[in-house]
Amino acid sequence: MAGVVRIAGRRVPRLLQAPRLPAAAGGVRTTRAATTTAAVALAWRRGPAAAPPAAAVAATAALSTSAWTRQAPSAAAAATPAAAPRAAAAGGTTPAAAAATAAAAAAAPPRAVDPAMLRRRNIGISAHIDSGKTTLTERVLFYTGRIRAIHEVRGKDGVGAKMDSMDLEREKGITIQSAATSATWGDADINIIDTPGHVDFTIEVERALRVLDGAVLVLCAVSGVQSQSLTVDRQMKRYRVPRITFINKLDRAGSDPARVIKQLRTKFHIAAAAVQVPIGLEADLCGVVDVITRQAIYFDGPNGESIRREAVPAEMEAAVEATRAELVETLADVDEELGDLFLAEEAISEDQIVAAIRRATIARTFTPVLLGSALKNTGVQTLLDGVVAYLPHPADVYNTAVLLEKAGRRGRRSGGGAMAAALADEAGGESAEATAAVVVDGDGSADGAPSGEAAAAAAAVAERSFELVPDTAAPLVSLAFKLEDGRFGQLTYIRVYQGVLRRGSSVLNVRTGKRTKVPRLVQMHSSEMTDIDAAPAGDICAMFGLECASGDTFVDADNGPLVSLESLHVPEPVISLAVIPAKRSDGGTAFAKALARFSREDPTFRVALDPESKETIISGMGELHLQIYVARMQREYGVDVTVGAPKVNYRETVQQDASFNYVHKKQSGGSGQFAGVIGDLAPTPGGSKDNVFVNKLVGNNVPPQFLPAIEKGFREACAEGALTGHPVQGVTFTLRDGKAHSVDSNELAFRMASIMGFRQAYGAAGGTVLEPVMRVEVASPSEFQGGVMGGLNRRRAVILASTTHGDDVTIEAEVPLASMFGYSTELRSSTQGKGEYSMELLEHRPASSSEIKVLKEAYEEKKLAGRKQ
Repeated sequence: MAGVVRIAGRRVPRLLQAPRLPAAAGGVRTTRAATTTAAVALAWRRGPAAAPPAAAVAATAALSTSAWTRQAPSAAAAATPAAAPRAAAAGGTTPAAAAATAAAAAAAPPRAVDPAMLRRRNIGISAHIDSGKTTLTERVLFYTGRIRAIHEVRGKDGVGAKMDSMDLEREKGITIQSAATSATWGDADINIIDTPGHVDFTIEVERALRVLDGAVLVLCAVSGVQSQSLTVDRQMKRYRVPRITFINKLDRAGSDPARVIKQLRTKFHIAAAAVQVPIGLEADLCGVVDVITRQAIYFDGPNGESIRREAVPAEMEAAVEATRAELVETLADVDEELGDLFLAEEAISEDQIVAAIRRATIARTFTPVLLGSALKNTGVQTLLDGVVAYLPHPADVYNTAVLLEKAGRRGRRSGGGAMAAALADEAGGESAEATAAVVVDGDGSADGAPSGEAAAAAAAVAERSFELVPDTAAPLVSLAFKLEDGRFGQLTYIRVYQGVLRRGSSVLNVRTGKRTKVPRLVQMHSSEMTDIDAAPAGDICAMFGLECASGDTFVDADNGPLVSLESLHVPEPVISLAVIPAKRSDGGTAFAKALARFSREDPTFRVALDPESKETIISGMGELHLQIYVARMQREYGVDVTVGAPKVNYRETVQQDASFNYVHKKQSGGSGQFAGVIGDLAPTPGGSKDNVFVNKLVGNNVPPQFLPAIEKGFREACAEGALTGHPVQGVTFTLRDGKAHSVDSNELAFRMASIMGFRQAYGAAGGTVLEPVMRVEVASPSEFQGGVMGGLNRRRAVILASTTHGDDVTIEAEVPLASMFGYSTELRSSTQGKGEYSMELLEHRPASSSEIKVLKEAYEEKKLAGRKQ
């Protein structure tokens, strides 16, 4: 066994120290392509890492071109094969424009990469509920020396897992809020965000993945790919996050990692292959075999902290070689460099395999699969090595923002002519590119572009794309991605993309235009905080004292580029509850403060006042989501609330075209009201949920100053459908003609005409009601399969699949949300408490005629009651 070192006072095997990442040759900045080809040896390699291949050294060059620093990539970087697909994926320029940009900066001196940037990893741990994310994070913190003892989820020992800091999290055994921490593994600095697995808290996963450079996807070795696993996969693809996969719970009965890898390929549509083989399964699990180095790794000691390496057991040699061959073949399909070696039947070294895995992982065409059991302290250290070896550092990731002013200041714009424009700005010249918003006219063309030139309009937007350079010398660009109310005021989580965020520095909120000073910066460790003076590019931190919203962009107040980063995808709520304080004395400040705080922290938590019943309506992603907030009101604000029956968020839409011709007249002495609108309603093309206003007026029968009022009337009409009072979606309002009066026409008249014209055509357009349909996945012992399926059928379910693995069965179904209330109680009763289920919103579909009739009657009764009041 190799020597032992101490990390945070504990003995850790020297072989499991993360590798010291290669520095750029000659002080030159290491490119994204170069770091992928350099020999980043796995930490469990015996002996020193091999020297980088010659091709990797030749590929070393500047990270990017930036006019404000006059820095340019070397010729080697321009010729790097990996750069072309990445530029294309990011909406890059033509070869001619790229060549012109490179030539413009050919004489610029390169800038060296900060070595700390190469050592940093920003990762998230995501999975379906009960896959072991928090348990895994607890072991990661223990092995990296961040905590001194391991505590389990649910707080059975009175302490609970470090990352579950809320009492509700420890009581229920689930993660409710994402929690951030940082750790050191060898030379690498790792920022970690542990995210919830329950679909009701999916916004926490959204905003974490928005700012992370890589992720660990945890899958259960028994359950495999589950419903929330698919949601997380979509989120990772939405934010272009590379991932490595960790198959957890190999110690459970029925574990089958081969089946899970097959599901990875078929359900996620991504190449995947194992880099390890388990030594035993279920109760016999005792270690893993690294198929790259062909070494058996055992995790000894009370908490698996002692690593023992031996030769591969003789009975496993065939399986290890087969797994290694499968890994190489899979990589050959997704990595050109390794594919050439494979086709030439040349010997492939360990370093080449590691480099290929890294390239393919960062390109998001492949996910390496590591194995273990967090609860049994197996495979966690090798997972950390995989994080360092395979996932990108901040300089590997291509990030852009949208330029909000005429020309970029102190940054590189991606797109043709970006360098020339920026150089013109530095010389005091005016940029030729305009930044006006693209407005769609009636013929579908963009202002300033010929009809049908959609490509030209897209190119104009692309010209405003601003590439963020992960350089501490660049002006600050950062994103606020999460808000919390702390003991010292609002706590804002920040990802720094460019420049340095310093305590006491002035920053500008691009959305509000407000300039403020940063009073305090902290590094988070779950609920604990450590004050810091600065956060460099690529880091994640938190700051106090800034009033902002989730998704706001902060730049340097003095010389930062006016850019806006892509905001978060926020799903629409699917369920509502009426809440009123149980005591009249609680209905004032505390109740209002709680609602204001929760709605500010969580974009999926909405608060509204019913104008007819005067009830406060809270909306969220599911029953559990709202139950948690009701419980937090009582715990944190001392407000007991009475909760009404759950309400489903239905929608209305139209099914066919219909025309309207409405004239609004009102005369009450003096100046009256007169307005006429002519047009039609139709479903929005392509099945889109958006409500679209289209102006196809010819002539001046309707004065142009009244067009905003007509659109406003259309939007107001969509807010409350005529059938059941629910919002209308997927409708296109086309204005073709109208009437006006020189004296009596005004904005109010046209707004009312638009509303009444909409209602006039709504019935003829086949207005109908859409109900939310959920994708439901139920897991239970096979003996209860019949009862579970019968219960789902009674709830109007459409059974999609029933899969048996071992003694368990997984049933996939689509069920209307209105039928799912109270299902958790029924499932526990029918399975003796052994069943569990999860659900997520699939889509809105037309409701049945009987359901629509009931909703119409309820809406009429509500309107009648409102009139009586």
